[in-house]
Amino acid sequence: MSAVVYSLRTILLYLALTVWTVGWSSFMLIGLPLAPFRKRHALVKIWAHVTIGLTRWIAGVKWEVKGRENIPENPCVIVSNHQSSWETFFLQTLFTPQTQVVKKSLLNIPFFGWAFRLTKPIAIDRDDPRRSLQQIVEQGKRALEDNVWVLIFPEGTRIPNGQLGKFSRGGINLARKTDKNILPIAHNAGSCWPNTSWIKRPGTITVHIGNEIKPEGKTPAQLNEESRLWIEGALKEMNNSDVA
Repeated sequence: MSAVVYSLRTILLYLALTVWTVGWSSFMLIGLPLAPFRKRHALVKIWAHVTIGLTRWIAGVKWEVKGRENIPENPCVIVSNHQSSWETFFLQTLFTPQTQVVKKSLLNIPFFGWAFRLTKPIAIDRDDPRRSLQQIVEQGKRALEDNVWVLIFPEGTRIPNGQLGKFSRGGINLARKTDKNILPIAHNAGSCWPNTSWIKRPGTITVHIGNEIKPEGKTPAQLNEESRLWIEGALKEMNNSDVA
């Protein structure tokens, strides 16, 4: 398939996502400011399902999930690598209700950011690392006490497929402070949804869910290294499989 076709399909996808997101966000803003918290998240899940459906139907971006059996019954701290925006909405379909650690500026995006604010994400200011770590622990603890999943991208920014950035310890600190397990997730979304290009490429994204990592008896450095090594190994395995 030519680059022209990829470009046309991507343009059509962006148009469809814009119409869908503006419509959904408008409904959220008008009808749900006083709605129960969990009902808002149920609607976010619907938005996410439609969004990934559009990416599949229009751009040919498929997915497979390995390790569904590793998803625990009770919410915990989810730690995932970060390659694109695709995983931010796909993981909403697997873990609901969910709160994410996001950049504070994201909430200023017209329609989407305004509606996203209603789901009470953990919005941090990256220019103030110390305060950000405090927010993750304080707000993340409240979320977990309310049986809400907490998703954290410890790299803090999108990293190209095949690479893995340095992990911050926000998720690790939260797990230790709340005595909750860590659920590591690896994916290669950047293979279809690259951060370096606006064009989306058809293919199959692999999302691999690992076994829970227990914080008991481990230092923050050990927990950070254990989660990072698992994600790194899973990424190598899936990318080597693609080459083969």
